[in-house]
Amino acid sequence: MDLLNVKNICKSYVNHRALDNISIDIPRSSIFGLLGPNGAGKTTLIRIINQIINQDSGKILLHGKNINYDDIRKIGYMPEERGLYKKMKIGDFLLFMGKLKGLSRSESINSAKNWFNNLEVSNWWNKNIEDLSKGMSQKVQFILTVLHNPDLIILDEPFSGFDPVNTNLIKKNLLRLKDEGKTIIFSTHRMESVDELCDNLAMINKSKTILSGKINDIKSAYKSDIYKIKHLNRIDDKISNFSVIDSKIVFDNIYESEIKLTKKISSNDLLRLLLSNSIEILEFKQKTPNMNDIFIMKVEEGNNNV
Repeated sequence: MDLLNVKNICKSYVNHRALDNISIDIPRSSIFGLLGPNGAGKTTLIRIINQIINQDSGKILLHGKNINYDDIRKIGYMPEERGLYKKMKIGDFLLFMGKLKGLSRSESINSAKNWFNNLEVSNWWNKNIEDLSKGMSQKVQFILTVLHNPDLIILDEPFSGFDPVNTNLIKKNLLRLKDEGKTIIFSTHRMESVDELCDNLAMINKSKTILSGKINDIKSAYKSDIYKIKHLNRIDDKISNFSVIDSKIVFDNIYESEIKLTKKISSNDLLRLLLSNSIEILEFKQKTPNMNDIFIMKVEEGNNNV
């Protein structure tokens, strides 16, 4: 069941079309990736969902109903432009923001301290915000986003400023939140994060949706006719139905090869063909592009069609 539905959203600024008939469906209890190059319209869409700006046409549905300003208070939103009050201490800042989100003092303290433990910053309550590094500020911004335990969390470039260790810590917590039933939308340029985290995605380029769906379905649709094989004995280049792209000896008589089908045959047929030619198979897998490969392919395809 979907938590959020974006229906035919259009938005223009003077002579610039920022969003052109965008429609996406975000399933409940999932992580949804919103992808696209700079200027594609991702942040504009996120701001429309959060009612910061209005669309020209189309609608946003939350739980099947038109989203309203009361709903916005229940969303956790971390914008790309970070906003912390630098002259405050972290604890005081979170208490203040918690009150704006409708939390009591005790609820804010309990939630903040729980997140301090989750993000391994338990001694930060009395730190001055102005003394924080970019990565430390990012952690505080993340805690602020989830402080009121929202069911819908929207993150714009959430991994910006984090080192690999803290990136993995945030990823672990995002997966935990999903397991707890939260729905997470995040915009990112880091394609490895999409491969690791997302269940579904939408890709926007030049204000239009160019790809959307379940990650596994998208990857299956873009599978190549190339197979990576580890095997004993050299593969004869003259065997029909495929060509050898690359082959090298890795140890003794063990080879690693990439072969490309020249005719449409199944993987089982390919295996039988190799075995019948005295090739003993040790490893066998079809080469599947990652989301970075697909992202580049779709964006270049769209740019070439202009």
